[in-house]
Amino acid sequence: MTYVILQSCCNDASCVAVCPVNCIHPTPDEPGFMSAEMLHIDPDTCIDCGACVDECPVDAIRAEDDLTEDQDDYLDLNAKYFERANDVDAKSPEPRTWRKSDYSGLRVAIVGSGPAAFYAALDLYGMKAAKIHMFDRLLSPYGLARFGVAPDHQSTKAVIDMFRSLGKRDNFELSLGVDVGKHVSHDELLAHHDAVIYAVGASSDRRLNIEGEDLPGSHAATEFVAWYNGHPDYADRQFDLTGKHAVVIGNGNVALDVARVLLSDHSRLAKTDIARHALESLRKSNIRQVTLIGRRGVAQAAYTNPEMLALLSMDDIEVIVESEEVATDEVTRTVLEHPETDSSVHAKVRYAQAAASRPRGSGSKRLVLRYRASPVAIEGSSRVEAVKLVRNRLEIGEDGTVVAVATDHSERIEAEIVFRSIGYRGLPVDALPFDSRKGTVPNVDGRVIDPDGGLPMAGVYVTGWIKRGPTGVIGTNKKCATETVDALLNDYSDGVLTASPHRPADILALVRERNPEALRFDDWSLIDRAERDAGKAENRPRVKFVDVASMMNVVRSR
Repeated sequence: MTYVILQSCCNDASCVAVCPVNCIHPTPDEPGFMSAEMLHIDPDTCIDCGACVDECPVDAIRAEDDLTEDQDDYLDLNAKYFERANDVDAKSPEPRTWRKSDYSGLRVAIVGSGPAAFYAALDLYGMKAAKIHMFDRLLSPYGLARFGVAPDHQSTKAVIDMFRSLGKRDNFELSLGVDVGKHVSHDELLAHHDAVIYAVGASSDRRLNIEGEDLPGSHAATEFVAWYNGHPDYADRQFDLTGKHAVVIGNGNVALDVARVLLSDHSRLAKTDIARHALESLRKSNIRQVTLIGRRGVAQAAYTNPEMLALLSMDDIEVIVESEEVATDEVTRTVLEHPETDSSVHAKVRYAQAAASRPRGSGSKRLVLRYRASPVAIEGSSRVEAVKLVRNRLEIGEDGTVVAVATDHSERIEAEIVFRSIGYRGLPVDALPFDSRKGTVPNVDGRVIDPDGGLPMAGVYVTGWIKRGPTGVIGTNKKCATETVDALLNDYSDGVLTASPHRPADILALVRERNPEALRFDDWSLIDRAERDAGKAENRPRVKFVDVASMMNVVRSR
């Protein structure tokens, strides 16, 4: 018997570290780890010890004999990965001698409290003596693990339990409701700490830059996701779901999440931690069809295979794929025959073609996946009425990548609401340089680079999406954070950082002065418990507070 990794894989590689026979790949030291959609267990070398099962923070690993019928495809994904893997031998990591230094005086501020921030904090905590102070402008931590993961993916959110454990440590401090740049400046943070790590994510969205994009009824998917996940900044947004047809432009995992939430049965959503206002709005929704638009072919689709498999297993949503749009043309064949093409690409083509060959049903709700099409305009007199598309052909560019080239064939899809889901984008950070083209802070291995002199800014670091762009899943941030923390520790050992003359209590006093209603981890724990208690009464994981007043009432009532 072997073990198999399922959809909720977070990619943080906790399982790799405990495997005694190196059977889980790709490892953080192997090429492709940062871009892998999930990890895989080699059935030929797995010794059935179960260490990975105990270590997995999101309960994503199952024994082969325990798989349900709709999970059998993960055996296929696993087998195909090792059939095509050219080299799964991990590189020997370079010795990190600086991690053996004395860190009894090190004090680090972390701006942001999402997965990237907590992975950095956990790594620093492993240095024992390092003191960590995390700041977030919201009154709730965990970032996209709380506000970005779809409410019906509760297993993916289980990584929060690991983050929560850090709050009980003596050398960890959390300040919520503190807006860096408003309540506390960058210079003040740096003066009170030896180093500052920014893990502020990518909170904006990319635009289409087409006619009609700002019509009423045209929205960013990022706003919709934040709305149904109860983000306080978006709780009062309005989405008109009285029409029957929605279009989602883009075909990444967020696009699939949006489509699935729009089409999911109310009874299924009522068992999740979806925000109450969203649950009520979706209960009244008339949406019966969602069409996803991808500009390139199925082999270049941005969604991951586990997300596609999850959709195909839902018996109340009919997935429609047109055979001609996923047929293996010359360009796709060239991609599939390339020896370096990942097995996940083959699987995408295989699953889409299988979906296209399914007999059409009579389901009341349909998800239509379109490929090789680009929106050129959103049409409507006073609000969204349709999306105009141009059909694309695929070509292989000079750099070897597949590009979509517009043809003279166009079509019009009627829709009452449109969501653009073409990626998150980082925003400028106060007092830090910013690359407006990439939407990131310029850095080398996490060290922020001063654009004027091209040298690192002493004591200033980044991790997560603001460092590398919006790529990867939750666990991908672990390796990213480790790289940044390595740079920081190396600099500390080399005497690059300037020790703060202030006491740790000084920054807390400054925070209380600037914002008396700032919360600490114990305060958040009260809110967390109240949400979970409210959830128990409704047979839900939690009922989220979506406004500041409700959260503060919980804290004041203790």
